[in-house]
Amino acid sequence: MRFKPKILTKLKGYNLDLFTKDLIAGIIVGIIALPLAIAFGIASGVSPEKGLYTAIVAGFLISFLGGSSVQIGGPTGAFVVIVYGIVHKYGMTGLSVATIMAGVILIIMGLVRMGGLMKFIADPVITGFTSGIAVIIFSSQIKDFLGLPIENLPADFLDKWEMYFEYLNQINYKSMLISILSIGIVILWPRINKKIPGPLVAIIAATLIVKIWDIDVETIGKRFGEIPSSLHAPEMPKFSIKLIKELIFPSITIALLAGIESLLSAVVADGMIGGRHRANTELIAQGIANIASPVFGGIPATGAIARTAANVKNGGRTPVAGIVHAATLLLIMLIFGRWAGMIPFAALSAILVIVAYNMSERKAFAGILRTSKSNAILMLSTFLLTIILDLTIAIQAGVIMSAFIFMKKMSDIGNISYIKDEWEDKEEAVDANEIRNYVIPECFEVYEISGPFFFATINKFRDAISFSSKKTKTLILRMRHVPYVDTAAVQLLTNIYKTCKKQKVVLIIVETQPAVYQSLKRYGFVETIGSSHFFDRLQDVLDFTDSQAVCPKYNETDKK
Repeated sequence: MRFKPKILTKLKGYNLDLFTKDLIAGIIVGIIALPLAIAFGIASGVSPEKGLYTAIVAGFLISFLGGSSVQIGGPTGAFVVIVYGIVHKYGMTGLSVATIMAGVILIIMGLVRMGGLMKFIADPVITGFTSGIAVIIFSSQIKDFLGLPIENLPADFLDKWEMYFEYLNQINYKSMLISILSIGIVILWPRINKKIPGPLVAIIAATLIVKIWDIDVETIGKRFGEIPSSLHAPEMPKFSIKLIKELIFPSITIALLAGIESLLSAVVADGMIGGRHRANTELIAQGIANIASPVFGGIPATGAIARTAANVKNGGRTPVAGIVHAATLLLIMLIFGRWAGMIPFAALSAILVIVAYNMSERKAFAGILRTSKSNAILMLSTFLLTIILDLTIAIQAGVIMSAFIFMKKMSDIGNISYIKDEWEDKEEAVDANEIRNYVIPECFEVYEISGPFFFATINKFRDAISFSSKKTKTLILRMRHVPYVDTAAVQLLTNIYKTCKKQKVVLIIVETQPAVYQSLKRYGFVETIGSSHFFDRLQDVLDFTDSQAVCPKYNETDKK
């Protein structure tokens, strides 16, 4: 079954002890999510309450319908870059449409069982764009961190830094001190108390300091006005064919990001609790959440690794904890929402600087640089494209480049050898089935193909095979080490068969793996040359032709 929410399984045998643990974990994670939801909303170029709407609505649906027992959903740093770009270009309507489109894509991905395929996106690509996102988030917070009086901050990375240098002589040192103090609290607070989240303490402390001493720094209220103390009424955005066409690629990017991060978070959670998530159910739940979020005034959402880990560490074991987390945020917004306007931007920017640091994948980045050149180039290309151009382009380029690198590696693994090459090696054979251990008549040519036989390797085969010898009466292709063939390989084999037929040479194929034989049969090649041209063992061919001394013409009507 493609869609089976974990809550249906986890509520069987559910008891008061489990509920108590889920309740405590949910409340703690809700408190942790509060400053992050506001900060991610503002960093994405939207008003702070939209981050809260997302954490409440999407967070509830991801837990209630998801395929992970402990997943916590909401806005994350991964979306900051793409959301900011869409809002800057298309406004909130464009963002809502793109998010709903991404939700539909995620549902389709889950229905066609693509949950298992997400893991095939190369690690260098993921590390490259994650590190790139971290750099962009850090860059976006310099204005509020230093209190620079910039009204319209450019979206482009290089333009942004050019403007920062222009305004560097106008630093608001009061804002900078609040930012530094907030960072210090976030870093040092866990040494005092690990239960109460450091970001929340930093925001409360910074807000009280600014309020008590009447420090002149920018706050949420000064920029956005009063924060609503109620949930946004549901409202569908206005769709148009033109807007849908323009938002196809951004919506695909949102869907990929949501899918990758949510499944990665689910895998991390599985390792922590010894569980196993349902990938396709998780994708469908993410899709439903991303359709509902903009309807209720929210932005894109996905599984949040840090908040999910916090849920597990605080005792959460079922989706009930995630539901409690969403309910906690709703209560906080309804009761204390009006006071959120007093929070200084300096404190929020400090929290996002910490988030960017934690996202930066420093060790993974350095580790990939020390591996192969291809991995390093792939990661650096994705990283630079993310920063300088656009996240959408970076992901597309990264996936395409990784596909080419993979094909190159498969091509390098593939090999074709001619029996004389093996005979020239006088050392003792390691493999008892090597061709040099057989007595091969002079009129036979035997080639052994190894590795995937597909469009990236057929040129190597085409260059290696030869029909130059007039003595050749039988051409044998040994395929015992070929795990896969594609249509390009079948077409080449068909052309070889036609050439053999013209030159009155018999083509025989031996030792194909069952899956490869079925592929050749499905593509029609077995029917083209006849099943009698396939043998299970090379020795069967030699015994059948009685070719110790002579090379009789092969009788095509005979069977195996």
